[in-house]
Amino acid sequence: MTYFTWKETGLTNDCKSLEAMASRFEEAAKLMRKMAAQGFELRKKSKKQLITHKDPNIFDSWGFISEESPFKQLRIMPDDLKE
Repeated sequence: MTYFTWKETGLTNDCKSLEAMASRFEEAAKLMRKMAAQGFELRKKSKKQLITHKDPNIFDSWGFISEESPFKQLRIMPDDLKE
């Protein structure tokens, strides 16, 4: 039997068929398009792909947790929340 190894594991690791993999990719593509429409962007930094948004309120509303350093996170907090 001929074959090749599928190396992507994060998105499709639990899929049991090619149809399941296709559905997962379609779901992910739909989500990425929705994120792009709401202003999220992809940025490359040191061989890493970062998903960013200029508005921390929109970023938070999606339930994402910022990976910025704590110092940078404190700088973007509204003044009334710093106290």
